[in-house]
Amino acid sequence: MSDPFVIGGVSLESRLFLGSGKYSSNALIPSLLEASGAQVITVALRRVDPGAGQENILAHVPGHIRLMPNTSGARNAQEAVRIARLARAAGCGDWVKIEVINDNRYLLPDNMETLKATEILAAEGFTVLPYMSPDLSAARRMVEAGAAAVMPLGAPIGTNRGLKTRELVRIMIEEIDAPVIVDAGIGRPSEACEAMEMGAAAVLVNTAVASARDPLVMARAFGQAVAAGRAAWLAGPGAVGRAASASSPLTGFLQG
Repeated sequence: MSDPFVIGGVSLESRLFLGSGKYSSNALIPSLLEASGAQVITVALRRVDPGAGQENILAHVPGHIRLMPNTSGARNAQEAVRIARLARAAGCGDWVKIEVINDNRYLLPDNMETLKATEILAAEGFTVLPYMSPDLSAARRMVEAGAAAVMPLGAPIGTNRGLKTRELVRIMIEEIDAPVIVDAGIGRPSEACEAMEMGAAAVLVNTAVASARDPLVMARAFGQAVAAGRAAWLAGPGAVGRAASASSPLTGFLQG
């Protein structure tokens, strides 16, 4: 079955995006990408330093992997735009994950400032993927402003708490005419699978892999879970009933 996944004119096979933070060593990144099958990785601009040799995270990202710089650290739209422009000037390409966070406790994104940054950067030719609190009206405005996809959180970033916003994300998937990529909070492969079964276009994970006892095995598990969830969504899960319904006849075969 044909199942194209296109973001900003780029066709992708994997629907798992991988974050690049919190690993014990940047040297793990190539193996994690290979194990998971991910083709897109997020990077924070502050970790991009061409003069840092092997400490420069880009030294560990294979050339065929698409970079998605994020605007981590931005507290308003102006700062996010500046970081995105610096990332492009540093050779990180035109994809950007907008992160605007001014809440220091729960690290929840500011949808209003995110929308402003989306409008500016989309007009400048960036492929913009805004990280956002799941809100249908805000998501619609971001898509209208030129966002290539929207990235609602599943739970507060880095918590591994799972898909706590599932009903809001479900509504967005049903109503938004753009890919919905679940980002932040996913802690288990089963939760990534659930997001994909709901119809999410992709899932982004970082902490769940980085904090695992065996990150390599966990990365592989997430890749398999995302693929399984997408296949289940394409297959069309059966209806949920209240009463029992036997899959084989219960009577008749002993008669006569």
